[in-house]
Amino acid sequence: MAGLLSISLTGLNAAQAALNTTSHNISNASVTGYTRQQVVQGTADPKFTGVGFFGQGTEISTVKRVYSQFLTAQVLAADTSQVQYETYYNQIKQVDNLLSDTTAGLSPALEEFFRGVQQVAADPSSIPSRQSMLSSSEALATRFQSMQSRFQEIRDGVETQISQSVSDINALAKKIADLNLKIVSAQSAGPNVPANDLLDQRDSIVADLNKQIKATTTTNSDGTINVFIGSGQPLVMGQDVYSLSTAASTTDPTRLSVGVELAGGGVVTIPENLLSGGTLGGLLSYRSDSLDTAQNALGRIAVGLVTEFNAQHALGQDLDGELGGNYFTALTPAMQNLPNLTTGAASTASVSASISDVSGLTTDDYVLSYDGTNYALTRTSDSVSVYSGTTLPAGVDGMTFTGTMSAGDRILVQPTRYAARDIQVAIQDTRLIAAASPVTVSKSTTNSGTGTISQPTVNSLTGILSSASAHLASDITLTFNSTTNQFTVTGALPATIAYDPSSNAAGSSVTLTNPDLTFSISGRPANGDTFTISTNVGGTKDGTNANALYALQSAKDLIGGTATFGYAYSQMVSDVGTKTSSAKINSEAQQGLLDQATAAQQSVSGVNLDEEAANLLRYQQIYQAASKCIGVANTLFQDILNIMG
Repeated sequence: MAGLLSISLTGLNAAQAALNTTSHNISNASVTGYTRQQVVQGTADPKFTGVGFFGQGTEISTVKRVYSQFLTAQVLAADTSQVQYETYYNQIKQVDNLLSDTTAGLSPALEEFFRGVQQVAADPSSIPSRQSMLSSSEALATRFQSMQSRFQEIRDGVETQISQSVSDINALAKKIADLNLKIVSAQSAGPNVPANDLLDQRDSIVADLNKQIKATTTTNSDGTINVFIGSGQPLVMGQDVYSLSTAASTTDPTRLSVGVELAGGGVVTIPENLLSGGTLGGLLSYRSDSLDTAQNALGRIAVGLVTEFNAQHALGQDLDGELGGNYFTALTPAMQNLPNLTTGAASTASVSASISDVSGLTTDDYVLSYDGTNYALTRTSDSVSVYSGTTLPAGVDGMTFTGTMSAGDRILVQPTRYAARDIQVAIQDTRLIAAASPVTVSKSTTNSGTGTISQPTVNSLTGILSSASAHLASDITLTFNSTTNQFTVTGALPATIAYDPSSNAAGSSVTLTNPDLTFSISGRPANGDTFTISTNVGGTKDGTNANALYALQSAKDLIGGTATFGYAYSQMVSDVGTKTSSAKINSEAQQGLLDQATAAQQSVSGVNLDEEAANLLRYQQIYQAASKCIGVANTLFQDILNIMG
């Protein structure tokens, strides 16, 4: 009877354990991260008798998680990518909304500005037209500044979120290390007693960590795990945590870099391109790939407009007969000394930069360095050197540098980053708008031919005097000689200009030097016909330079001489729009992959209530049958007692 009773008890206990486990599964069916558990049951070792081996019932080996490491890894990979794309999209959407706004964007203000210039060109002496031009100029500057302010708000928000993400990562790493300790303690009884619920908790925290940053794990023999990020930087090693920290970047103090704290002290900066996945990866990639580029692209338009407009305005003449100065406050690349690579102290470099060619400007930032022999100009976006030589860069990416540096000195160079913030109208007096040309052309009243000379274009201030009464040292005269088919020039070079009325009558372009003027000769001048280029005295109704200023609207001065100011902005809007659309598509596609991976993982590890209900009935029947066996054993035992009594 003892054998029957003990065998029945093993069945009863096994059924009880299975019922408890099934009940546990049902209770946690809605708990995120819970893995279905299962009783592992086997046959007990048989007992030998003289007539053979008799079974001794059943035994429970362990309670295991129905867990697939492969499927779980797929879920984690899809999840960290989806969060990165979603974060990127949520951030870049702000820039897209800013740029594409038909009322708050740059395009309306830019068009209104050039409309004001056009009005002055049409009526140069009109004070109301000049005031309208100044007002539209102020409005344009304000629009640049407001957009820059919004960019800065977005940037500040990104830096705050980066700091918060790093804090969240550290908190999750601490929880993983704490659970490692608990799991080691719980599983100390033996290898076949896994702490299933603690393992689920740890896996859930690893999943949360992957939402912040892509992480990989390895399992140790004691059941603890190690967590790595980036290119293998340790975050958790068993029960030890290597916290992340943020600090001002060594190449740009205005932005945060992420580093890992070492056990012996100190911090190792992790390159941004190695920190992928999750919220942090999305923020870092958005900042470098889109935010920096868009903000610098806006600044490039501001620099291009200011530089070209100032240059042309300086070639004109205002209502008082003075040469035009800067219409806008001049913009120069932002420069910031970085720590010296040799001494670690702040660099003592004294270097200035100027814009030498707006068409060469890019949307990059740079670091200018000097090793004691060679200077190097390196892009911060990809660490590619765009210049290396024994002299400071000149004409590189539209910039020219002058000054002195010591060995180890480094300078952060941001040609366009703050241009939209710093743009300002330099003049307030409407009379100072240089709408006229400083020179004018006339022909002698005794000319008998049909020859004409166009209004000269002033190419530079070479040979142009600043005196309001005389912008030329002397009048320039051109006298035609029909015998030699050439003009004799006095007051400028060249001394003679070849001109054949039979072949050049449709027009021939001429450029003089000292002063630097270009004009066109056309028609059929007669022998002795004379033309005079002189100071434009009292030219208040002349809009020659205003027309040249207005022509800048259609001039392809940016992006290697391929884009106008308006087109550069449209391209900027288009680029951001394309990136926004791509980020949205990637986020949605990755969400689909995540849903598929999660469904596959849950089909194995998730709790199926229908299946658990069936298990309840099955284990209940086993329990009842085992109880019946115990009842039979008890009846037989009582019968024996009755016989013996």
